[in-house]
Amino acid sequence: MHRIALVVVAPITTVELSIPELAFGQVLVAGRPGYETEICAADPGAVVGSGGFELTVRHGLEAVERADTVMVVGEGGRECADPRLLGALREAGRAGKRIVSVCGSVFVLAQAGLVDGRTVTIYWQHAPELRRRFPAVDVRTDVLFHQDGPVLTSAGLTAAVELCLHMIRTDYGSAVANQVARVMVAGPVRPAGQAQVISSPLPPEGKNPFARTRDWALGRLHEPLSLTDLARESHSSVRTLTRRFQAETGMSPLQWLLHQRLERARELLETTDLSLEQVAHHSGLGTADSLRQHLVRRSGITPSAYRAAFARGVQEQLAAGHGAVRSNVSAH
Repeated sequence: MHRIALVVVAPITTVELSIPELAFGQVLVAGRPGYETEICAADPGAVVGSGGFELTVRHGLEAVERADTVMVVGEGGRECADPRLLGALREAGRAGKRIVSVCGSVFVLAQAGLVDGRTVTIYWQHAPELRRRFPAVDVRTDVLFHQDGPVLTSAGLTAAVELCLHMIRTDYGSAVANQVARVMVAGPVRPAGQAQVISSPLPPEGKNPFARTRDWALGRLHEPLSLTDLARESHSSVRTLTRRFQAETGMSPLQWLLHQRLERARELLETTDLSLEQVAHHSGLGTADSLRQHLVRRSGITPSAYRAAFARGVQEQLAAGHGAVRSNVSAH
């Protein structure tokens, strides 16, 4: 079981706590929880939340020592974080633990010196301050989340959903992560390189023809879909389709299709015993060579190595009665 210390830096919102609690709490491997999450703080007890609520935190920073991953939430330490917390984070860094921040809590990681010389992301409005105060940190504002070695950062509260799903995929594979995404009524796991949406409100999904087009395409990933096919389905021109896809997903239509096909291929590698040629065909990647090239480029691992790393845990989960993942990917 993977242990996560969720370090609260008050004040904090309920969203900052509920997202990781919900995401990690949905992970079951062979019928058992994949994560144990401990909420902790420098001063256990009543912690003030934004909006006037109080949260009782039972654990102190000793939870950081027990953890495999340390996730800092809350922006209370943005100006001057507790020295005890900074010391615990530095020790965690020296121990090689995975260290994660949600939005503004990256300021705490910066004060601890954990991101000097590293690339991080943060909500775009906070980026100028982070750059000014910590010039040794490379700040990106064009992605939802970013991983630089053992350090992961997210661009905002809702981007924490994508970050948690990425962590689950890293630990337990795409099939498990996508199953959690479905439970959370989130989209399939999206790539770290997806752009932040700065100021372009979207219509509700049910009234958005391009959201319906994406759903249509997800059911036909095994088919040779072109820009013309997608434009025809959305009743738009190729130019309008491309512009709206970029605005809504941060990717071109073809980039989005490739990402979804790789996710389908990962699920098939994890949850079936199909040959590599069959996996490539069902995911729309064409040939085993094409599958290998794309997967190595995206994840640095061959299809066979990926299957060896992740298939066993998923197959155990399916055998334990959690078979919803496979039913979705074996129909084509």
